[in-house]
Amino acid sequence: MTTQPVHDGGALIPRPEKTFPALRAALAQVAPSRLAEMTTERDTVFTMATQSNSFGPIAMFQLKWATVIEIERFPDVARRLRAAEHAAQTLDREDPAWRTAMDDIRQIMDGARAQVAGE
Repeated sequence: MTTQPVHDGGALIPRPEKTFPALRAALAQVAPSRLAEMTTERDTVFTMATQSNSFGPIAMFQLKWATVIEIERFPDVARRLRAAEHAAQTLDREDPAWRTAMDDIRQIMDGARAQVAGE
């Protein structure tokens, strides 16, 4: 893990390295209900990487899950994302609040991705 935990409403855990064991351990702490999803996706991605003789799918897997963990490390951000996702799924696309929700989702995802990609 690469940073120290913050206990003042900030990060629940340090940002993990982008190795599978570190990502899995971090996910087990911040979103254990998603471990089965991660494992299933890992199996699919590793098969794709083997078949295509490319590390691209593995790199994308690592970035995706590092991003998920980056969001989940911050409970307020994770709650905000879930609320925006719920709004995006339940509001009519003509409702201005739907666009606001979509913008919020994009902002949260882009911000988290930038944090983990910029290490």
